[in-house]
Amino acid sequence: MTESLFSGLKVIDCASWIAGPAAATMLSDFGADVIKIEPPGAGDPWRASQPIQGKTVDYYWQLTSRNKRSLALDLKHVEGQAVLHRLAASADVFITNFPLPVRDRLRMAPADLLPLNPRLIYGSFTAYGEAGEEAAKTGFDSTAYWARTGLMDIMRADAETVPVRSMPGMGDHPSATGLYAAIVTALYRREKTGAGGVVRSSLLQNGLWANGCAVQTRLFGEDVPLRPRRDDPPNALANHYRSRDGRWFIMALFNEQRQLRSFLSAIGRAELTDDPRFATPAARKQHARELVLILDAVFATRDLADWRTTLDAVGVTFGIVATVNEALDDPQMRHAGALVPFGDGQTLTVMTPFHIDGVEKVPAQRAPAVGQHDEPVLREAGYSADDIERLRELGVVA
Repeated sequence: MTESLFSGLKVIDCASWIAGPAAATMLSDFGADVIKIEPPGAGDPWRASQPIQGKTVDYYWQLTSRNKRSLALDLKHVEGQAVLHRLAASADVFITNFPLPVRDRLRMAPADLLPLNPRLIYGSFTAYGEAGEEAAKTGFDSTAYWARTGLMDIMRADAETVPVRSMPGMGDHPSATGLYAAIVTALYRREKTGAGGVVRSSLLQNGLWANGCAVQTRLFGEDVPLRPRRDDPPNALANHYRSRDGRWFIMALFNEQRQLRSFLSAIGRAELTDDPRFATPAARKQHARELVLILDAVFATRDLADWRTTLDAVGVTFGIVATVNEALDDPQMRHAGALVPFGDGQTLTVMTPFHIDGVEKVPAQRAPAVGQHDEPVLREAGYSADDIERLRELGVVA
């Protein structure tokens, strides 16, 4: 195998839960050596988060901690802090999302680490940013990314429905991409200047970016109403419909001038092309509710598989509302490189969402056990066997 893009890049993942560690995972996919720092015993609290009641398999952990080496280190102990400082002195990237007061207390703030290594890229991730009254406030993607930025409110089906909850990681993984981008940009700057420094990102800022279309509209002084009901949309051709077998799909037929006639012919309603209610974009907008009722009746006559063939044949852009099971069985997921096998070839994992031509990602390796790599990591940092034994006796390492 040829050398990976980030071979030789040493990354310290001193973060917890999802967004910070997931950014380190993205670096590991391109060959970076990621050392995961976690407390002895139970380890990172993300290990204990299970999607299925009664199951003990750490599904989430396998996703965000693949390819990493685990060092179980007690950072509350001064000796543990000394180990971290030694590792940081020779590292390229340090990532943390610990609350700002905790970083000061554990001596892992930029002021503690950057003097030890001027080339270090310090990746700082927070819930609400690092200025203002809420800089030290804790948060998760459900509270800071999803709820605080208007996404939770605006994603309701209509004004009468309750706000919809987010799924685990729904905001963390996009936010991790933002932090990864900041780190790689800083690495590029280091190539030009030789200097490291701090890069910062937050759940709040990433959430607002995700909701940017609505937010920018409001910034120009326009109100952003909640979305209308499905049966009363602004555009009946950009709406979701249900087939005879109860399956939903969503159309996005925006090139109406070129596609409308062939679409209506394909679904057996060619006469609607000349119907004055639907003959022009303005008329279709005015009579959108009537067109929805017509299309509801049409799509209810055949199963989804038939409609997929029909719509594909005339080039209509649409997507099925897939279940998770269907997403996993979708061959296009593999063709796109979105699902790849772990190194054992037995189980798939979700791959980071971009590729570089001519650059291979490393085969995905299973996530480590707590403290699985204590000894090799400490030896590489210059600790002798006696030193390691002393750290164990002190309870600094697992």
